[in-house]
Amino acid sequence: MSQERITEADSPYRHLERMPVSELLRHINEEDRKVPDVVAGAIPQIEALVTAITDKMLSGGRLFYLGAGTSGRLGILDASECPPTYGVPYGLVVGIIAGGNQAITMAVEAAEDDPEQGWKDLETYQVCDKDVVVGIAASGTTPYVIGALEKCRAHQILTGCICCNPGSPLAAAADLPVEVVTGPEFVTGSTRMKSGTAQKLVLNMISTAVMIQLGRVEDNKMVNMQLTNEKLTDRGVKMLMEKLGIEEYETARALLMTEGTVKKALEKYRS
Repeated sequence: MSQERITEADSPYRHLERMPVSELLRHINEEDRKVPDVVAGAIPQIEALVTAITDKMLSGGRLFYLGAGTSGRLGILDASECPPTYGVPYGLVVGIIAGGNQAITMAVEAAEDDPEQGWKDLETYQVCDKDVVVGIAASGTTPYVIGALEKCRAHQILTGCICCNPGSPLAAAADLPVEVVTGPEFVTGSTRMKSGTAQKLVLNMISTAVMIQLGRVEDNKMVNMQLTNEKLTDRGVKMLMEKLGIEEYETARALLMTEGTVKKALEKYRS
């Protein structure tokens, strides 16, 4: 199996310290513009993963993201945004990072090198064959993530992955791999850049498409969002005014605050 690590290949740009700021920014932007096309090429792989996750969740399962460093942080970000955006319970989508919560803001030395710890972290959630575990690693070689997916396979737990090198050990360990090969980074090996951007785009696609399939969106609106601040409350009020033809802002607001979500307010009003 190839273990080509394009993510570690030398940057095509040299002597960055000598470049004027305008040139630095232009070249970074040039590299960033390549990412969406690479992600587009992986849509069939993403579709297969989304379909599998949706099926598992409709049967009572959960979605776990597992990663180290930037990859782990991106998984936690995506997981943490699902409850307020779509009104799903906390714990339905879970982000786990090597090194624990401390690693969200600080590097934890050698945490990603332990091939046993990923599975131990999953076990604290009583992971089972109803669930889906998606490993995230730009290199596709992170022992923490690979070890966890291999254990999942031994326990008949469906797995996916998001990686940025072709033919990686992580992809081999996953049932439904997503490979987005974004090429060498502007700063050699700095996978928080293009690789991280590609991973974020794929995560956006996965969680958004799954939540739509689970019925958490109506038309193009987040009708199940939590009313956690005035901005979201105002958005919800305007949704009700538009959908129900309510002219008075305060009337729509009172209905929303009584029912708690746009969806419940719509059902109450229409019943």
